[in-house]
Amino acid sequence: MSEPKQFKLAGIIGMPVFQSRSPIIYNHWIKKHGILGAYGHFPVQIENIEAAIRGMRALGIAGGNITQPHKLLAMPLMDSIDPMAEKIGAINCIVRRADGSLHGFNSDWIGYITSLKVAKPGWRADEGPIVVLGAGGAARAVLFGLIHEGAKEIRLLNRTLATAQELASIAPHIVKAYDWDERHSALDGCAMLINSTNQGMYGQPPLDIHLDALPKTAIVSDLIYIPLETPLLEAVRLRGNLTVNGLEMLLHQAVPAFESWFDIKPEVTPELRQEVLNTFK
Repeated sequence: MSEPKQFKLAGIIGMPVFQSRSPIIYNHWIKKHGILGAYGHFPVQIENIEAAIRGMRALGIAGGNITQPHKLLAMPLMDSIDPMAEKIGAINCIVRRADGSLHGFNSDWIGYITSLKVAKPGWRADEGPIVVLGAGGAARAVLFGLIHEGAKEIRLLNRTLATAQELASIAPHIVKAYDWDERHSALDGCAMLINSTNQGMYGQPPLDIHLDALPKTAIVSDLIYIPLETPLLEAVRLRGNLTVNGLEMLLHQAVPAFESWFDIKPEVTPELRQEVLNTFK
C-alpha cells in the first residue's frame, strides 16, 4: 500500500493578522496547482511567539509568513537564517526543512523590487536620488533591495533622526540620514519617493509632506495596500507621477515563499490580482 499524500499547512503569524490578504493569494495557488494543503491566519500575541515557533517544529507545519510585531522576535528562534535576511535584520518567512529545522529568510525586498519593475519595465535603481520615508523593518528591506539593485544615492528620513542615522550606517556612501523637517526639500531632484511609514494607512492620518519640489517624472511608491490608493498616491497621481501601491509587493513577495514550501514557483496572474482586489470592494 502506498503512503498517503502528506497534507501541508502554512500560514501567516502576526497580531493583528486577520486583515491580511495572504491566505487569498496562497490558497489561490494551492487550488490552481492541485496541492493537498491550506494556508491560514495564525494570530499570535507577542508573549507567545516562542511557543508558536516551537509548535511549527512539533506539528510539522511547512512554514509561514511573519508579520508585525514578530519579524525581529522570530529571528533568534531560527536554526538558520539567509544571509540577505541577516543583513536586513528581519525575516518575513519561515520554511521548515526536511530535518525539522527552521530556516528564516526575507522575501520583502524581492517583492518590492519586482513591484517596481512591473510598474515600470526597465526601471533602474541608479536613475537618480531616492527618498525613503521611515526607518522600520519594511524600510530596511527596501533599502537593502535598492542597494542590491545599484542605487547610488538614498535620502533617508525618519521622525527619530537617530534611528535613521543608525540605519544609514549600513552603507554610508549611499544612504544619508536627514532630519524629518527636511522631508519637503529632500524631494528636490529625486527620481523616486518611497513611503514606508504607516501614515496614510487605514485609521492613520495622511502623510504630512509638501510635494512642490517633487519632479513629475519621479515614481512614487507607498508600501501600504489598505487602502489601495493612499492620500499620498492620490495627490501625486493627480499631478502626473507614476504610482506604485503596496499590493504588487504583497503579491510578488509571496512567490519565493510559496516555492519554498510547496516546491512549485507560482505566477502572479491578472486572475489572482483581481481576486485580491475584489476583497477591497
